[in-house]
Amino acid sequence: MNYRETLDWMFTQLPMYQRQGASAYKVDLHNTIQLATYLENPETKFKSIHVAGTNGKGSTSHMLASILQEAGYKVGLYTSPHLKDFRERIRINGATISEEYVIDFISKHQSYLESNQLSFFEMTVGMAFQYFAENQVDIAVIEVGLGGRLDSTNIITPEISVITNIGLDHTRFLGDTLTAIASEKAGIIKEGVPVVIGRNEEETSKVFIEVAKASGSPLYFAEDCNCTVYPSDLKGSYQRENIRTVLQAIDLIKSNGWNISENDIKKGLLDVVKNTHLLGRWQILQKKPKVICDTAHNEDGLKMVMKQLIEEECDHLHVVLGVVDDKDLDTILPLFPVQARYYFSRPDIVRGLDEKKLKKEALKFNLIGEDYNSVKEAYEAALQKATDNDVVYVGGSTFVVAEII
Repeated sequence: MNYRETLDWMFTQLPMYQRQGASAYKVDLHNTIQLATYLENPETKFKSIHVAGTNGKGSTSHMLASILQEAGYKVGLYTSPHLKDFRERIRINGATISEEYVIDFISKHQSYLESNQLSFFEMTVGMAFQYFAENQVDIAVIEVGLGGRLDSTNIITPEISVITNIGLDHTRFLGDTLTAIASEKAGIIKEGVPVVIGRNEEETSKVFIEVAKASGSPLYFAEDCNCTVYPSDLKGSYQRENIRTVLQAIDLIKSNGWNISENDIKKGLLDVVKNTHLLGRWQILQKKPKVICDTAHNEDGLKMVMKQLIEEECDHLHVVLGVVDDKDLDTILPLFPVQARYYFSRPDIVRGLDEKKLKKEALKFNLIGEDYNSVKEAYEAALQKATDNDVVYVGGSTFVVAEII
C-alpha cells in the first residue's frame, strides 16, 4: 500500500474515536499492553512526560517540547487528534514521522493489528512509541488521548505527570461529575513520580491529593510556582494558565538533572509554533478581515475563548460554527455571543451534527444565522459578508478548524 492507501486502511478498517465516537472507545489497556509486548516494549526505551487534562493538554505538550528542543534535547512529541495530516501526531524536534515509516510499520504488523482487532488509537500509540525508541529520543512528551487511567498512552512511567485542568467533557466515558472525571485523569499518576496540577479547584484537587498520597507521588500545584510567566507566541489569553503549568513542570525536570536555562525557557515559549508546528490555538489566519480559529469545543474551553472573542474590537462579528453530534448544546451554545452573525455548518465526518439541526438549536439561544452545506461554503460566505474592520471566528470543533486552515 502507498501512504494514502495505508491511511485509508487505518481509518476505515479499525475503529477511530474521533470519527466514530463511543463504538471506538476501549475500556481497558489489554490490547495496548499486548501490543507493547509484541513490539518488545518500546515505551521503556525513552524518558517521557505524560500530559492529561480536559483542556490545554495539547498546548502544554507543545510548549514543553519546544522548551526541551531549545535546551538541545532530541524530543519526541505525541499528540492527538491531527488537523490536516495523520503524521502531525508523531514528531521528533518538530519534524513529522515520515510517510515511509507509517507505511512500513503498518505493512510489517498488519496481520497482528487485524487479528487482534486493535483500535486506530491503540496502533497509533504503538507506532509512536516504536518510532521514538528506534530514533533514540532523549525524552518524549506524550499527550493523553481521552481520560487517563484507561488511555492507551498510560503504559509509560514518565519523569513527570501533568494534569492541566478538569472540565465536563466526554462524560459518557469519564463520568458526569468533575470528581469522577478527575479520578479518571488521576489514573496517570504513577508511584513515586511527581505530578503537576494546572488548576487548583477544591472539588478536583481533593482527588489528586488523595491519589498522589496513595502513590507516594510528590504533588505540585502550578499556581504555587514562584516563576516568571514569560510571553508566548500562543496568543490565547487562556494560555497563561498553561504557561504556569509548563514552568512548574520544567522546574521539576531541571531538579531531575535536565539542563535547561532561563533563555531556553523564554525562547521555547516564544517559538512554539516554529519549533513544534502547533495549529488551531487562537490562530490568526489573516488580518483584514481578522480571521481567528480555535479548536475549543467544550464548556471549559469555550468559556475562556468566548471571553477573549467578545473583547475583540470590531464593527461586526461573524462566527462559522459546527459541532459533533455528542455535544451538550444546552451547555455550550449559551456561551456564544448573541451579537454575532452565524454561519452554521456540519464538519465533514460521520459524527458531524447536521447544520439545520444546529441552526434550530442555536435559535433557542438567540444565535441567528444561516446554514450551509459545508464548512468551506460557510467560511466563504462569512468572508464575503465581512468588511476589513470585522472579525470572523471559526470553531466549535477541531474538525471545523481542520477544514479551513
